[in-house]
Amino acid sequence: MIALDIFADPICPWCLIGKRRLDAALATHPDHPFTIAWHPFQLNPAMPASGMDRADYLTAKFGSRENAVKVYSEIDHHARQDGLKIDWSRITRTPNTLDAHRLLHWAGIEGRQQAVMSFLLEGYFLNGTDIGTPEALTAIAQRAGMDGTVVARLLDGEADKDTIRNRDSHARQRGITGVPTFIVANTHVLSGAQPTVLWEQVIAELTAPPGQIH
Repeated sequence: MIALDIFADPICPWCLIGKRRLDAALATHPDHPFTIAWHPFQLNPAMPASGMDRADYLTAKFGSRENAVKVYSEIDHHARQDGLKIDWSRITRTPNTLDAHRLLHWAGIEGRQQAVMSFLLEGYFLNGTDIGTPEALTAIAQRAGMDGTVVARLLDGEADKDTIRNRDSHARQRGITGVPTFIVANTHVLSGAQPTVLWEQVIAELTAPPGQIH
């Protein structure tokens, strides 16, 4: 098996698009060689613990509502090309994602990261769920087959907060400045939401018999 490490934040729209494209390639190549692990990278590490109003956040980030609309119009165009219909009006808050990354960390221990990341992205972008709340995260954990009582208790404490912060810091020290970032076999770095066809080519090369790699 070959490690595919993915650095992402579940409030990153390009991470949603990138995962959709990767999943499409994996679905058509069930013999793919990847062992996938998701790693934390907070787009907004200084975000208040309770998050903030999304309109205020976008204005602060892009300088004006008009600039935000331009940026997200392009994102929406690419999302729709991949079959993702995002109702942006349903997203009213931008959360702090530290707890979401804690949940992903625990999901990794149980081998449930793929499901949890899917539900985080789906919840935030398609349902407008505030994935910064313990209630939403516990529900996602349960949906992925994790013990909701245990997760709720962990979220109520400080468990692994420093671990996530340290892993996030280490990613930045490695030179990662944006997400999604994909690292294949701890060697080859792919930045951004890569096309499905590229992943299909990568899988074909990795699974080709010796002497047949082009």
